[in-house]
Amino acid sequence: MAKTKELSKDTRNKIVDLHQVGKTESAIGKQLGLKKSTVGAIIRKWKTYKTTDNLPRSGAPRKISPRGVKMITRTVSKNPRTTRGDLVNDLQRAGTKVTKPTISNTLRRQGLKSCSARRVPLLKPVHVQARLKFAREHLDDPDEDWENVIWSDETKIELFGKNSTRRVWRTKNAELHPKNTIPTVKHGGGNIMLWGCFSAKGPGRLIRVKERMNGAMYREILSENLLPSARALKMKRGWVFQHDNDPKHTARATKEWLRKKHFKVLEWPSQSPDLNPIENLWRELKVRVAQRQPQNITALEEICMEEWAKIPATVC
Repeated sequence: MAKTKELSKDTRNKIVDLHQVGKTESAIGKQLGLKKSTVGAIIRKWKTYKTTDNLPRSGAPRKISPRGVKMITRTVSKNPRTTRGDLVNDLQRAGTKVTKPTISNTLRRQGLKSCSARRVPLLKPVHVQARLKFAREHLDDPDEDWENVIWSDETKIELFGKNSTRRVWRTKNAELHPKNTIPTVKHGGGNIMLWGCFSAKGPGRLIRVKERMNGAMYREILSENLLPSARALKMKRGWVFQHDNDPKHTARATKEWLRKKHFKVLEWPSQSPDLNPIENLWRELKVRVAQRQPQNITALEEICMEEWAKIPATVC
């Protein structure tokens, strides 16, 4: 049966006003274009409750008792990776039979929503302190300083890559709480490894790393690509080079090579890829490449180079 449209408050009040001046239910119905039964129901409600406002509706009783709500809320607060199936089983053991959607609705009313767990670097206390120190030291750096940095990194691009996800129950703005994230470590089918760099002025060079990279190969990459990138980007005097604390980057020979070339290097806290804006550019590249759907490794490399070169300075 179709649900009838609810009468407006003005119409309900008008029914009562007409009734109070002596009009019959039939006459009121004809005047307002309403059924006699509808008019009668409004008048009876007014006589009983002295109001035409909507009264609180009880609705169907909750399937989960307040005690059960507390139990499942406490469970997911302790372990956000608890699945709905686990909670259904917990409640069933306690004598309450519910469905997974009921679990979702109940937790949503408690301010908890099922979300994909964020992947973040595995941080030890020493990493946390180093990151905080870096942030405090550079908190007030002007934009011009960051625009004079060449950012660099390596990344792996999958031919048909799919990132697995895990869901967690969390409150709003709690996506980076350690309990709601999946720790990852670096370097840990078909794919290619790339080295690239960029600045606020645009993308620098991008090259494919075909062999397992060691310190000597890394220094060769810098020798052939870093300075040409700086010249192409027309970096100002005193520009700064950024790379992370990968052992190849921090090797004594690499440090010595950078010193002899008079390259100024940005001091960088370990396990901090999320601080490097090139991560955003890698994502931009991967989205662009995925849209073109390369079918083999050769096409993947060609498309990576083409799309990298197309990234505008405004994005950088």
